[in-house]
Order: sequence, then structure tokens, then C-alpha cells
Amino acid sequence: MAAVLKIGKSELDIRTLLEQLHQHQLLPRLVQEVVVDQAIEDIECEPEAAYKKFCSQRNLLTEEQQQTWQAQNNLTQEQAYMLALRDAKIAKFKEDTWGNQTESYFLERKINLDRVLYSLIRTKDPSLAQELYFRLNDDGGSFADLARHYSEGQEAQTGGLIGPVELSVPHPMIGRMLSVSHPGQLWSPTPIGEWYVITRLEKFVPAQFDESMRQRLLDELFKKWLQETTQSTAVEPLLD
Repeated sequence: MAAVLKIGKSELDIRTLLEQLHQHQLLPRLVQEVVVDQAIEDIECEPEAAYKKFCSQRNLLTEEQQQTWQAQNNLTQEQAYMLALRDAKIAKFKEDTWGNQTESYFLERKINLDRVLYSLIRTKDPSLAQELYFRLNDDGGSFADLARHYSEGQEAQTGGLIGPVELSVPHPMIGRMLSVSHPGQLWSPTPIGEWYVITRLEKFVPAQFDESMRQRLLDELFKKWLQETTQSTAVEPLLD
């Protein structure tokens, strides 16, 4: 079987190439790219405008910068234009397919997109956890000082302060507690796995449906579609 690709000293025929794609787990990525190409093949975009936007997004403002970037990425001018055109087609595909769904999707996802700034102390000693809670709740102790001295996680380095992070980031039980808290609310020691955790909500930062969030949600919907479509796409070698 004739070689179809030479890499260094290795000449790969089609069968060996397929075996390499499987072995190095590169085939799923290739399938994804083919699925995308099939989805955008009929989308029309203006190449020059696509290239200008492509360069602007990468801060390639001069011809010299663009040529340097092309050389670094082993691309010809024509290949760079094709890459820019593909990006523009994908962006239009996302907008045409899910653009009118982003606001309702945002409302579905909002509870996990809201962010919180909170304080945390965790210890494996239930007696110590109870004592620390009393010192915080009854004696007005400093959460930051107690966290630095007694918390057994990385949060000790920040005085127990974590965030702002989205509510989907903490442990689900902590996320549920914080989602129904008001700023300053202190929770008594709660067992989570091997830990006893004390939490206090410091600040609640509601998610905003701005352009940045809209683009993020478009990307999420696209990735979800791509994963589902890739998994359902038949892949079979056509070898003699």
C-alpha cells in the first residue's frame, strides 16, 4: 500500500495512518472537525472581512505581525485566510442556530452562573469545628484569623476567603447552602465526606446577560451540539 504521509523518516500508508489516529486518540478530534465542516459548508462569509476580524482578535495589526504569526504556525497566506473564513462561518453557524435561544438558556442556567464570595474553614476534627463555630458565632472571632490557623485546606492561605466563583464550582452541598444564604450568614459545621466545614457568605454577585455572557452561552450550546453529533456520527474505514 502506497505511503500517503511522511513524518520525519516515517512514511505512513493509509492503514498505518488510521492505526496511528486510533492509537493516539486523535480520531475523535478529526471527526469533530469533519462534522463542523459539513455543518458550515453552505454558509457564506466575506473572506476579507473574516480575515480582518481574525487578525484583530489575535492583535495582529500589521502585515509584519501577520506574516510572523503565519510563519510561527507554518501557514501560507492562503491557509491563514481559509482559517479565518472557517472561524467566521462557525460564528455565523452558532448565531443562526442558537442566537434566539441564548436568553432562555441563560435563565435556565442562571442559578449556576451566579457568583459568590464566601469564607470557608474545614477540618476533620468535629470537636474543633464546633469550637471554631462558637468562637465565630458567639465570641465574634475573626474568620480570617481562625481560618489561617485551623483550616486544613488551601483556603487557609487566603484567610478562608474563596471567590468570587460561580455557584457550580463549590461542592454541591456548599453551593446549595450559599444559594439560600444572605451576606454575613454563618453556617454551623456541616459534614461533607471526611470534612466538617464552616461557611459564611460574604457577597452574592448575580450573573448578567451581557454580550460576554451571551457569547459564552452560544459556545456552550455549540459544544453540546458538537459532542452529541460527533457521538452519533458513524465512522468506518474504507479499506480494500
